[in-house]
Amino acid sequence: MSDSDDDVPTLSAHTLAALQEFYNETRTAQDHGTTPSDQFTVGAVEEDWRMSQFWYSDETAAKLAEEVIREAGEGGRIACVSAPSVYQKLKQGVVDGSDRVSSVVLEYDRRFAAYGDDFIFYDYNEPLSFAASVAPQSFDIVLADPPYLSEECLSKVAQTIKYLSKGKVLLCTGAIMEDLAKNLLDAKMCDFLPKHNKNLSNEFRCFVNYPSRLLSC
Repeated sequence: MSDSDDDVPTLSAHTLAALQEFYNETRTAQDHGTTPSDQFTVGAVEEDWRMSQFWYSDETAAKLAEEVIREAGEGGRIACVSAPSVYQKLKQGVVDGSDRVSSVVLEYDRRFAAYGDDFIFYDYNEPLSFAASVAPQSFDIVLADPPYLSEECLSKVAQTIKYLSKGKVLLCTGAIMEDLAKNLLDAKMCDFLPKHNKNLSNEFRCFVNYPSRLLSC
């Protein structure tokens, strides 16, 4: 990350209010003995189309969480890059094996700072701008969902992925990015079809660079 305050985006009044509301809801849940999984419900932080945010359906988030848990292995580390709904599903404790892995969420949206040390601020325009605590090749698998369907965005996110991952990559993006995903990450399109809570106009697919059950679902 940059040390300059000029590089850190300021929060709008709307975003600050949303973050405060989320903190309040989390505190209320804790006060009433609500289970921790409720704090990580997919959609607990509302989508903001201005930041190209489209959350996965609960079923897709669970499927992707199962995949990264399996591929990370016992004690594995998982990075969710611009994919907060998968991070949330991992933290709910409802997917088998989620207690045997650790995960972080890399996001531009500072509302996710409510997740404490698991939150890493991320701006794809500065793909390698991380604190010293984020070591290279320190994650067993990286799941990334670039916010925009453009060559520029995917190319920069690919730099991030290569920096973070020990090797395994699960990329979620538009089908039109198939050739670029292959060229940049040697990732193949899967048969598995991810779904969103709101239908997208572009066909959306998953890509992996390792043998995966998602390849032939």
